Amino acid sequence: MKKLFFTILAVACLASTATAAKKTTVKQQNPFLAPYTTKYEIPPFEKIKYEHYLPALQAGIDEQNAEVAAIVNNPERPNFENTVLAIDNSGETLNKVAYVFMALVESDNTPQMHELAEVLTPMITAQNDEVNMNEALFARIKAVHDAADELGLDKVQRRLTDKYYDRMVRNGALLSPALKDTLKEINRKQAALSLAFTNNVMHEIANNIIWVERVEDLAGLSQATIDDAAALATQKGRPGQYAFTASGATRLAVLNNADNRALRQQMYETYLNTASRGDEHDNSANINQLIKLRQRKAQILGYETFADYAVAPVMAKTVERAEELLMQLWWPAIKKVDEEVADMQAYADAHGANFKIAPWDYYYYAGKVKAEKFNFSDDDIRPYFELNSVVKNGIFYVANKLYGLTFTEMKDAPKYNPQVTVYDVKDEKGKHVAVFMTDYFPRATKAQGAWMSEMNAEYNYQGKSVRPIIFNVASMTPPTKDTPSLLSIDEVETVFHEFGHALHGMLTTAPFHGLEGTNVDRDLVEMPSQINEHWMLVPEVLKNYARHYRTGEVIPQELVDKLIASSKFNQGFMTTELVGAALLDIEWHKLNWCGDIDVRAFERSVARRLHMPKLVQFRYRSPYFKHIFDNDQYSCGYYTYLWSQVLEADAWERFKAEGPLNRAVADDYRHFILEAGDTDDPMELYIKFRGHEPNADALLRNRGLKE
Repeated sequence: MKKLFFTILAVACLASTATAAKKTTVKQQNPFLAPYTTKYEIPPFEKIKYEHYLPALQAGIDEQNAEVAAIVNNPERPNFENTVLAIDNSGETLNKVAYVFMALVESDNTPQMHELAEVLTPMITAQNDEVNMNEALFARIKAVHDAADELGLDKVQRRLTDKYYDRMVRNGALLSPALKDTLKEINRKQAALSLAFTNNVMHEIANNIIWVERVEDLAGLSQATIDDAAALATQKGRPGQYAFTASGATRLAVLNNADNRALRQQMYETYLNTASRGDEHDNSANINQLIKLRQRKAQILGYETFADYAVAPVMAKTVERAEELLMQLWWPAIKKVDEEVADMQAYADAHGANFKIAPWDYYYYAGKVKAEKFNFSDDDIRPYFELNSVVKNGIFYVANKLYGLTFTEMKDAPKYNPQVTVYDVKDEKGKHVAVFMTDYFPRATKAQGAWMSEMNAEYNYQGKSVRPIIFNVASMTPPTKDTPSLLSIDEVETVFHEFGHALHGMLTTAPFHGLEGTNVDRDLVEMPSQINEHWMLVPEVLKNYARHYRTGEVIPQELVDKLIASSKFNQGFMTTELVGAALLDIEWHKLNWCGDIDVRAFERSVARRLHMPKLVQFRYRSPYFKHIFDNDQYSCGYYTYLWSQVLEADAWERFKAEGPLNRAVADDYRHFILEAGDTDDPMELYIKFRGHEPNADALLRNRGLKE
């Protein structure tokens, strides 16, 4: 997942010597209010204290307001440099604070960060509105937009100008003063509700404990999982017992492996009821208020529904086109589910299970069928997937083969947490390309899921150059006292996926902040991450990183063959989960009335209309569907994972035909996709790489849903 935490108009990182010289000695004691002196301007995390955030953010807001005032009061005729480029480069201090704050509030959300979020998030939202709705600024941007031909703007300058113009229109620049005030209030309320939504989810995941008293009831679980549960129980004041939360790695470990059916059911239902138990942490009211606010926002801006507003500026263009794509995948997927369930029920019956398969049995019996059909299990392959090797001999190996990149650990670099590893990324000529950080292990202060984001914005214009600082965050299986971190195949996939996002951020050569890296249409942003997953099973790559953590033995060819053969296994279930969640997201945002909604009843009605299989739940139930309710980035946009998969599956066909490690193909892919950012229409860029528009056939074949 690509995280975009804030939408300030500009994301500048170029230090102004004149501005820096004016900062007082007192201000210089605040790390945010002085130029970073660290190598590659990595934020000096060890010097940043909680008390620094608020004054620095306020100083940054004041600084950007002064910059905006200078732009709008400039007596010269508006042109690209004095208006569009000037706003694109504004807000250096503001963004320095916001980058670090937004990174840590998700990856290291201590109680102090939680308190700061209550104050800082509304301030960032309000400043975003102040800039986006500034009438005088919009008038100058519109003047440049309307006179683009006369001013001689080149294609990239025109695209940045159009992007700012369209963004300001979509944020209310053409509204009356009264409606602008209404929109600002909506945005303020949305920010507070989204923060409350996310806090509820994190609280529920951390505090809804499943207790087990006897180790005999943990049969089937790995010793590492049992040890972690014992440690958590001790931490919670119950030594000698076992405590489980519904966090990602723990939940899947139980659902996949626990022989104790009652424990599987308890885990399934604990997760399913996250933030929907009717107590103070129930997100139903937050969802209702967010949906109402989004409806009102869309209507103010001239759209019938929020779905229409959300889809209009991206590749799909219309809700109908997005739904059409999803339904192409839906019917083959649910048909496949019936076959998968039949296989699982047959296995359960043959092994003495005197019951009908229930939702909490799905993962467990899918694993049993997979082990029987392909004659291997997760335990057989984990020893070959040691995290350090997956990183250094897997993703870094591919990046070197395809793009000539090298990764050197920066042991003395600043880190926001001791679990972080920092790398200096260089090209074949030894030139610095980016800083890359990894943060792979779970902790109580880290949000669920995996994502990529950045600590600054790349810039490359008229001799001035700033290279990006990119980071990947996840919650992988941690090491134990006896073993290093040994990953499941799904976790390996996550490492490759998030690194695909990282490459998109690291390799960008777009000249302007607003067009750099992953600042592309939501429909395209997941393509580089998802296509990168394919390399994990390329035989040459797999044999390079998949080595037994004790013996160094390369993964046996027999296991490789089984891994590749099983890669399409259970894709009916996986696709149904994903497409179902995307359709649920769209249905929420197609609503155009303002009554209160029973969240669970609404979900049931969507499932009925879709003829959703009874054993499959939406990948995320609404009360913990953070993608669509913790900000607007993926609101009515979860479908873009599938849209991007159509793109990447079709694009991968070229790599398959010409060679997965073919440098010439990689050069084209790097040039037209990874480096380009948002410098051109995404479909045009895709066609330049692939030679034609994509269709869903390749994805259906990849998932085994079509011959």
